[in-house]
Amino acid sequence: MVVVRRRVQSAVTLICCPIMVDDPASAAADAREARDRGSDLVEFRIDGWYSGSDDLDQIPQLVRLLTDSPLPCIVTCRPVLEGGQYDGDDQARISMFERLCAATSAGEHAPTYIDVELATYTRSQNIKQKVNLAVDHPGQLRSVTTGLILSMHDFQSRPPDLFRSISLMTTEPACRVSKVAYRARSLRDNLELLDILLEAKAAGKPMIALGMGQFGMMSRVLSPKFDGFLTFASLRRSSATAPGQPTIDELLQLYRFRSIGPATRVYGVIGWPIEHSLSPLVHNAGFEAAGHDGVYLYLPIAAEYEHFKATVLSFVDHVGLDFCGASVTIPHKENLVRLARESYDEGDGRWSWDELSAVCGAANTLHITRDAKGRAVKIRAVNTDGPAAVGALRDALGGELRTVVILGAGGTARALAAALVQAGVRVRIANRTPERAVTLVTDLQSTLRVDDDRLSTVEYASLAAIGPDAVFNTTSVGMSTGPAPHDVPMPIEVLHALPRHTVVGESVYTPRITPFLQAAIEHPAGAMQTIDGSRLFVEQAAAQFELWTGGQAPRGLFARIASESAT
Repeated sequence: MVVVRRRVQSAVTLICCPIMVDDPASAAADAREARDRGSDLVEFRIDGWYSGSDDLDQIPQLVRLLTDSPLPCIVTCRPVLEGGQYDGDDQARISMFERLCAATSAGEHAPTYIDVELATYTRSQNIKQKVNLAVDHPGQLRSVTTGLILSMHDFQSRPPDLFRSISLMTTEPACRVSKVAYRARSLRDNLELLDILLEAKAAGKPMIALGMGQFGMMSRVLSPKFDGFLTFASLRRSSATAPGQPTIDELLQLYRFRSIGPATRVYGVIGWPIEHSLSPLVHNAGFEAAGHDGVYLYLPIAAEYEHFKATVLSFVDHVGLDFCGASVTIPHKENLVRLARESYDEGDGRWSWDELSAVCGAANTLHITRDAKGRAVKIRAVNTDGPAAVGALRDALGGELRTVVILGAGGTARALAAALVQAGVRVRIANRTPERAVTLVTDLQSTLRVDDDRLSTVEYASLAAIGPDAVFNTTSVGMSTGPAPHDVPMPIEVLHALPRHTVVGESVYTPRITPFLQAAIEHPAGAMQTIDGSRLFVEQAAAQFELWTGGQAPRGLFARIASESAT
């Protein structure tokens, strides 16, 4: 069989698909699938299969696997101490590498790279000599062309000796590529990893620097922006070899990995949790349709204000990142306005916020303008939640809107209440924790300078007597990934006591038909008119998109994606 293998292109960041070898035949099939899905090379992880014994049959099987691979390959046999499965003798493992790299018989292929841990490499002079025999030294004429990847991993946290280890790897003559991967403790660890790539680029040293876990995805997606040698992406979620590793399809289709370059602008959705968000799907598709050089990421930030402040400021101040905007969701909408107010300096005028954000104390959009050197010159907090909801309610009621009941007392509730009051609508706030509703109303009454007739709290039992035009849920109750996915934000019997013509609105968009909307559809007198969360999502996302890009948002595309993604 003749196998046509792609050459390793070092001018671009490569996608490497890791394959855990259980048996060579299945691994070869996975390598072919990886090629078909768009991977540039594969990593054969043999540490769970290779015994380390004198089993002479295993080496020929490995040589055949490498020879039949449709892609250039890395061979890795990771020991248990480094997070792998190999628990055999180090000498046997390194001897195996030496024999694979010397596979020069007719029709045989040696690996393109072997991955050896820095700790293994420096532990024994004998091991170092064997590896040096197996790989090509720069500047040394040899028939063997296998390159050495020296690597270090920490699955718990940032290594305390990170920069010392990087120096040892990059100054080792036999090392072709250096690799560091550790569990990111927060999004801010990504900035250090990306800076490591920039420094390696300046020094002309190929480098892999990746964060593991839920906070590390950013470093994986942005590798091409910072000239990383490669990033890892699995065939399927179940075959990932490190926590937080994306699939090839996610990397190429969701994040448009091949289009990311040094000038790509970075955006994302900030929240906790955020795995439910459709924003990356919508905005990345929108950037592609509009020809905007941007990528939109999940940006999880823990709930505390201190985490939010430290992360956002570090992103804003990082010149090379080109962080230009973010959608901000629960629980950070109030935190965004707080940060803008704390950071405001009349002298430099960098930070500002729109009127609605000032009134309601919450914003869902961050917009950053940068100069030619990449420095943030304007940072603005904007609220697109309120206008989107008011517009949807007016459309549903034919423009006539008198009284609206809002369920909830968080950032979305504040924005909607303020926008409605400013539009001349009476607003009543109901919340499962009445004290929070009272606090919200008191704050807004003072800010908006309105009385109880315009804005007040209400108990669930009194809703029927009010006869509202609409009831709108702004809580996370009913969200498929939230703490109460099967609940409704108000008693169903109270909802069913309202007139059938009352419009029922929902801010949650996963699922599209929440338990709250389902209860409205099942009203005893017939289905009530509903506004699902995807409609609001599209409108507020379109406003964000236009703010960031300066162009018109593809609303039809946004609506189609939201509809197709609904469950």
